[in-house]
Amino acid sequence: MKALGIILAGGNNKGMHELTARRAAAAMPVGGNYRCIDFALSNMSNSHIQTVAVLTQFNARSLNEHLSSSKWWDFGRKQGGLYIFTPMLTSESSDWFRGTADAMYQNLDFLKRRHEPYVIISNGDCVYKVDYNAILDYHIEKKADITVICKDMPANVDVSRYGVVKMNEDARIVEFEEKPLVASSNTISTGIYIIRRRQLIEMLERCAEEERHDFVTDVLIRYKNLKRIYAYKMDTYWSNISTVDSYYQTNMDFLKPEVRKYFFRDEPKICTKVDDLPPAKYNAGSDVRNSLVASGCIVNSKVENSILFKKAFVGKNCVIKNSIILNDVYIGDNTHIENCIVESRNTLRANTYYCGDKGIKVVREDNARYVM
Repeated sequence: MKALGIILAGGNNKGMHELTARRAAAAMPVGGNYRCIDFALSNMSNSHIQTVAVLTQFNARSLNEHLSSSKWWDFGRKQGGLYIFTPMLTSESSDWFRGTADAMYQNLDFLKRRHEPYVIISNGDCVYKVDYNAILDYHIEKKADITVICKDMPANVDVSRYGVVKMNEDARIVEFEEKPLVASSNTISTGIYIIRRRQLIEMLERCAEEERHDFVTDVLIRYKNLKRIYAYKMDTYWSNISTVDSYYQTNMDFLKPEVRKYFFRDEPKICTKVDDLPPAKYNAGSDVRNSLVASGCIVNSKVENSILFKKAFVGKNCVIKNSIILNDVYIGDNTHIENCIVESRNTLRANTYYCGDKGIKVVREDNARYVM
């Protein structure tokens, strides 16, 4: 592959509220056994990109632990590999990453030492599957300076939290608005870009000289009339988990057989770090319907249209409907949970009731672990 990869996974995602109070958005569990960043990493590996840098910052401990071994995504190699970059104090800089452009600028030496002619930049909080080789061929064919992967969203979707683009008949981007109050198009940027490495270095150095720190605002939007910026439209599944509702809906999508087949059975597959856990155990009294139950779970009750992540315990006479139970949650007997996301390592007392009557409810109980 003639490109190296950069995954931007350091942002503070305030739209997810309590869910990102203890972890980065890129480390959020998805689909029962996976983390969100697994999708970006797997796309890089499946496209034969041998060198990938992950830029982390906010609540990075859980994410860094997940990335502690690169073998799961086939990056354990002598040439190339997986690099984790965090902010650090130097004689030239004592700042945190002040934006996406600044994060790459602070690691500019990595870009300068590489030899690949192109760079693929991706967010770490999106769920998708794509072949970067096809997009790179499109980028070269168009003689583009930057290629932005875009997607047409359904008319009923609020696109104001995305970057919205307009293009001409040749697919060249002529308008780019970041999170507009009123969107003039339903075509959005997915946060995935291809750019020539030397040009990226030049743009990052210019941004730093002018005290500009954001890649979208200070590169894409600023240069849209000066550089040849083209759109490549994606027509397959893509989702961003930047809000509680979008995170919930993305996980619920994995209850659809066609989505599970697309990501986990159709080649190339999505890979993740594997834990040595026993298979899920269903005791007498369990009744599981249309749900995903991960390894290490113990179920004693009714679970319907829900996702149970690793090492969840469901007590007797419980009802769990339309909910997401994150890792290592203990649910006491006679508990009812509906339209909720239960945070990791929670203990829910017996005889309790949780229901999201007006939207999705995030449950976070810091109780001591005990059995009632």
